[in-house]
Amino acid sequence: MSEYADLLPIATEAVRKAAEAMLHQPPGTLTAKGDRDLASELDYTIERQTRAFLQAETPEIGFLGEEDGPTGAIELRWVLDPIDGTANFVRGLPLCAVSLALVHQDEAVLGVIELPFLGARYSAAKANGAYANGRQIRASSTSRLKDAIVAIGDYAVGLDAEVRNRLRLALTAQLAAEAQRVRMTGSAALDLAWLAEGKLDAALTLSNHAWDMAAGVVIAREAGAVVFDHDGTTHDVRSTATLAVAPPLAQTVLAVYKRSASTES
Repeated sequence: MSEYADLLPIATEAVRKAAEAMLHQPPGTLTAKGDRDLASELDYTIERQTRAFLQAETPEIGFLGEEDGPTGAIELRWVLDPIDGTANFVRGLPLCAVSLALVHQDEAVLGVIELPFLGARYSAAKANGAYANGRQIRASSTSRLKDAIVAIGDYAVGLDAEVRNRLRLALTAQLAAEAQRVRMTGSAALDLAWLAEGKLDAALTLSNHAWDMAAGVVIAREAGAVVFDHDGTTHDVRSTATLAVAPPLAQTVLAVYKRSASTES
């Protein structure tokens, strides 16, 4: 058991409190964060309450939240997405999550993800395995892309969305031609959790915000999945993309990505 596992009860309690808020409180006022991007009042409430709880329990550990940014130590810090899939949440779609990670330097070493409306909680600590509702989970053993269900992250929004979406659209086209099915859930945390559980065979997101990815990355890795950057190097919080794949498919999926990138360019 790794030393990070000792912090799992605290992380789990923080996520449990946040999930309860999602289940029982409305989104509240919506705030525009840019072109077609938003945060709900509950995003801010959950983040501030979680920050306060974790600072009281682990004052030596810093904190980074999606909405209000960083405080405290940088080398070791909690990283929170209070509601991953806010657009889904405000529309009443159940595909949304609370995502909390512990990041040491640039490596995600602990993660807890809860899908409140689906009754599922995923957790992992480095060298300690991955679990769903207390049951150990493993990534799938699917070896052929034609048998794979692949999730792809949301398309980009913002002023440069058209440029950034060229690769996303090219990758979607390649996957549509070769994979069994392509899915877009709207929650990166959910995608990575389902990859870890073997419900998905790959989860491909062409971005890497720590609050979106860190918890899911450590859960996926502890479940045996391979997680790498767009160039095949090991993924960390500085990576530009997040490609998480069942081990037998890793090289196939990387080749599809590279083919898509060459087509787009």
